[in-house]
Amino acid sequence: MKSYTFEKIKDLKYGENPHQKAELYHYGKEIDRILLKGDELSYNDVLNSTVALEVAVEFFDVAAVIVVHQANPCAVALSKDLSSAWDKILDSDPICPFGSVVAFTKKVDFEFAKKLSILPIKIIIAPDYTSDAVEELKKVQDLKIIKINTPYEEILTFYNEEIKITPFGVLIQEKDKKELTPETFKVVTKKKPVQKEVEDMIFAFKVAKHVKSSAIVVAKDLRTLGICGGQMNSAKSLEHALQCVCDSPKDSIVASDNTLLTVDNIEIAVQNRVSGIIQPAGSIKDKEVIAAADKYDISMITTGIRHLKH
Repeated sequence: MKSYTFEKIKDLKYGENPHQKAELYHYGKEIDRILLKGDELSYNDVLNSTVALEVAVEFFDVAAVIVVHQANPCAVALSKDLSSAWDKILDSDPICPFGSVVAFTKKVDFEFAKKLSILPIKIIIAPDYTSDAVEELKKVQDLKIIKINTPYEEILTFYNEEIKITPFGVLIQEKDKKELTPETFKVVTKKKPVQKEVEDMIFAFKVAKHVKSSAIVVAKDLRTLGICGGQMNSAKSLEHALQCVCDSPKDSIVASDNTLLTVDNIEIAVQNRVSGIIQPAGSIKDKEVIAAADKYDISMITTGIRHLKH
């Protein structure tokens, strides 16, 4: 039987709420990071920063911006550089960066730091910063600046188990590292998505993996337009995610972390002029759902991979 040993690092000010005590422990392997500005991370800072970083490493080889609130990604965008990705975020949801944790996949330079310093962001995470960018960001009150020295690509496989203590016993599971493969990635509808839509689908499905179930991500042009999770079913998540879209969701795509069980999801997508859907499939309702997509001329890709996150 595998055993686990934890060594206490320090007491935290409190846990998720002020009445909860909390401690931070060393488990043998953590990332190499430097806090360039601000007080040490709180319990909630660690939770939010973990989600932000785990989404960022999914896109380690491109310029990506990830905004996180309450341990859920609320906006993600990819582009040719961080500045244009940030513009996509603000165009989709200009409010979401307020009080958030934001992660970047590339070096933050001075010009970009000036754009960031305008908004009251809580934590910034990046693999590197120029010296003048750090000095500019240090002017922002209460901002915490984290530099990640561990290569993002390495963090993808950094730890293998997730542990939860429950009244029924301690649950230990393998970390969800499943990637899309050509063997399971299938176009199942008469309408075939164009290359641009396929890219948006893969992007959105990767984001949905990190959103609390039932997760729905609405995306277009490699940016999220609306994200919803933590609902009782995907139809409620889809309705809410589409309501969050600032502009029209026309020609956007929808990603679901779980199998779409009813045609309700297709009808909601049609009403909002969504062009494509990506979902795991694998239920007894698959034929009905695919038939509905064909009826309304929506393209659909199934992945064969479920990403439930409780």
